[in-house]
Amino acid sequence: MQVLIVEDEVRLAEALGQILSEQKYLVDIVHDGEDGYDYAASGIYDVIVLDVMLPGMDGYEIVRKLRRNKNQTPVIMLTARSATDDKVKGLDCGADDYMTKPFEPEELLARIRALTRRQGEVVLDEMTFGDLTLDLSTCDLKCAGKSIHLNFKEFEILKLLMGAQGSVITKEDIIVKVWGYDSDASDNNVEAYISFLRKKFAFLKTKASIIALRKVGYRLMEEQDQR
Repeated sequence: MQVLIVEDEVRLAEALGQILSEQKYLVDIVHDGEDGYDYAASGIYDVIVLDVMLPGMDGYEIVRKLRRNKNQTPVIMLTARSATDDKVKGLDCGADDYMTKPFEPEELLARIRALTRRQGEVVLDEMTFGDLTLDLSTCDLKCAGKSIHLNFKEFEILKLLMGAQGSVITKEDIIVKVWGYDSDASDNNVEAYISFLRKKFAFLKTKASIIALRKVGYRLMEEQDQR
């Protein structure tokens, strides 16, 4: 899951980013309103954690603009203000939830989980494709009694491919979702990690394989599907 944090208190933003990263969320952080809106408008995030008081454009205006442009990404607003009128204003602008600083990290994580469930995300312990099983809690890939551990980026790329269930995932989508919106990663990075995954597939002797479609992207296929 990919989360955007828009918060001008740098230490708080970095602390939140660390907490979310430890939960295996992909996190982008920006510190002003205009950048926050540009990132949020990309539509690649599952949840946006948004401070109210920001330089350039405040959180209320960001949410208004997102909703006017039909962007329905769930938004949790953060503020030092506790007045009921401020909370009402945030929710009326289109925010989905509202938290007053200071707050406990566990509460933020719980609210993120609740919002993603509400948006239809199914919380699973594992994913499968053909004879492969990916354990989402341990990052272990299993096949016919054998198991191998994946590093973080291998895990995130394979999770995308398995979630697509045979549909094509472009290199651009992989870069954005695995390295982040503002990353300087290139096609070469994707190709390197695809190569690492293929070696692990060979170790497991799986019937599944990662197929490259030239100038398009990658897809998972089972042995019987390959012609």
